Amino acid sequence: MTDIGRAGTYRLGDREVRRMGYGAMQLAGPGVFGPPRDRAEAVAVLREAVGSGVDHIDTSDYYGPFVTNEIIREALAPYPGDLVIVTKLGARRTDDGGWVPWNRPEDLAQGLRDNLDRLGLGQMFAVNLRIMGDGHGPSEGSVSEQFEAMAKLQQQGHVRHLGISNVTRAQVEEALSIAPVACVQNMYNLVHREDDQLIDWLAGQGIAYVPFFPLGGFSPIQSQALSTVASELNATPMQVALAWLLQRAPNILLIPGTSSRAHLRENLEATELNLPGDMLTRVAMIGNAVRA
Repeated sequence: MTDIGRAGTYRLGDREVRRMGYGAMQLAGPGVFGPPRDRAEAVAVLREAVGSGVDHIDTSDYYGPFVTNEIIREALAPYPGDLVIVTKLGARRTDDGGWVPWNRPEDLAQGLRDNLDRLGLGQMFAVNLRIMGDGHGPSEGSVSEQFEAMAKLQQQGHVRHLGISNVTRAQVEEALSIAPVACVQNMYNLVHREDDQLIDWLAGQGIAYVPFFPLGGFSPIQSQALSTVASELNATPMQVALAWLLQRAPNILLIPGTSSRAHLRENLEATELNLPGDMLTRVAMIGNAVRA
């Protein structure tokens, strides 16, 4: 079995979690909408992930909607004592699968209740406020009203730690003026590296950075040059991309998602891949070339 502990741990709120986690988004159907093609496999993926040492699962009730949280509960409840489940609020799904903001204070409170009910929890360990920005990237604007509502939910005991997603540094600083921030979740990967400075600043603050779309999401990061490097390392291109992220900064926590046990094992094996300094530079340059 892969020893994912080799990648080390980082503090998320008041807990140390392994830096290789799992994102549940792909457990829903195509377009993150509707039921999975194979529910039994989805349950098996979650159980194998936790059985392999994953102690950090990222989810949301708007995945499906409702689908991933129901599968997580079916697969894992009663939950292991060391398992951290993190959800996000701030959006909902339309009947045709669209994504729209749902971030008034009363919406956030209802969204949190929905997550708790479907997961079968009395308190969420951490909740990210998802800001619906410009596509998959942030846009400027105040987050105070929404984050103050989140802080109120924390004060009421419904959530232990707060995070924020799809934001700029200025928005993180605004959130920090209201309540402690345990994690920031933005898009970041080998090719999309707009958050380089933000990651380093967060590391100085002791705040975890959790990249979504670490393998590209809807924007492929694959290239022949990356495949060549992977071949030299006897690894897959996506393993190289994940290993590069793990070595990019100590505060990065990964949550790659999959609905396949075979793909899960491939992702977890990336924790055993060490890129020497010259290879790190070479991989970074490959990412720059793909981005250009």
